[in-house]
Amino acid sequence: MSKEQTDDLMKFLKPFPKDIQETALWLREFVWDLYPKTNELIYDNYNAVAFGWSVTDKLGHTFCSIAVGRSSHNVHFGFYWGSEISDPDRILLGQGNQYRYILVKRKENFPKTYIKQLMKEAYANSLAKVKDPKQIVNGQTITKSISEAKRKPANKKKK
Repeated sequence: MSKEQTDDLMKFLKPFPKDIQETALWLREFVWDLYPKTNELIYDNYNAVAFGWSVTDKLGHTFCSIAVGRSSHNVHFGFYWGSEISDPDRILLGQGNQYRYILVKRKENFPKTYIKQLMKEAYANSLAKVKDPKQIVNGQTITKSISEAKRKPANKKKK
């Protein structure tokens, strides 16, 4: 099971402060516990570390994700196709054609029950986008990209 495959992700999160790492990993466990047969796609980009869950190995089938900004250290819990899911409480941020998210500052304030409802809808939406059932794979962690940019330690500032 992929939940235990953390080597790459831990390496990518290392430059961030401990509290940010803990929040991101707590959110990761939250998703894995609910959707153990999906696939974690990891992106170590120049501006963020992002990891999301997909019913295939394709980004376009991602239903939820976590992103940690390199400079802001903001933690997003988002929905790749968030513009296509209901949000009756209107807590999701974002005005673009696709991605919606919430900022997670403290895990104590994370709206678990509401997010579970949104995840259920997002998961069904993601499955509906799969054209060929042979694309569906289960329980993998896949590192999709690693940034060439050098990472700065969390306690160092740019000059």
